[in-house]
Amino acid sequence: MKQKLVFFVGVAGTGKTTVARKLAKHIQAAFLDRDTVGGRFVEKMLEMNGLDVNDRDSEFYKKHLRDLEYDTTKDICIENLAAGQNVFMISPFTAELKNKAWIEEVLAAAGLNKQEVDVKVIAVTLGDMETQRKRIEQRQTERDNWKLEHWDDFKQRVQFVPEVNWDIPASSVLVFDNSGDLTNEKVESVYQFVMNES
Repeated sequence: MKQKLVFFVGVAGTGKTTVARKLAKHIQAAFLDRDTVGGRFVEKMLEMNGLDVNDRDSEFYKKHLRDLEYDTTKDICIENLAAGQNVFMISPFTAELKNKAWIEEVLAAAGLNKQEVDVKVIAVTLGDMETQRKRIEQRQTERDNWKLEHWDDFKQRVQFVPEVNWDIPASSVLVFDNSGDLTNEKVESVYQFVMNES
């Protein structure tokens, strides 16, 4: 069976991490949430520059820190793939999904190719923004305070499905509506999607 490289993407509050955690109970994988990988370092650098440690929207963050977080997560992914591990990647990955060469570079850096690694993208969506707001409130992280205080500016289209320009089959992309309870049946459907090799 091929190694699995699974991307859980979507806007904040859709439940990317929750879906990935549920699936991780059924598939052993390195679990790489970009917020966890880079969070402490980004917060320290923002603080050192007199900026809000919860900021992920300013030009300073986008210019100096965004790629640092994503590239570090990518490097850890490459190391785990090279070591023979399945990998779950959790973050929006909007720019990376548009870059056709990005996934090829990841696999090549791990000394692998698409015949050896089954790449899947799970775009996690919600039916409405009220559910998004409730989920952001429930996770109670300081980083979300700005989002909640500036909700009209922040709220993002929760049905948004990122553009996937990678050279993978259409059957390797799943749009998963995470509205309502995340039942065992829903988790099983995601599991089957991941386990079926494209």
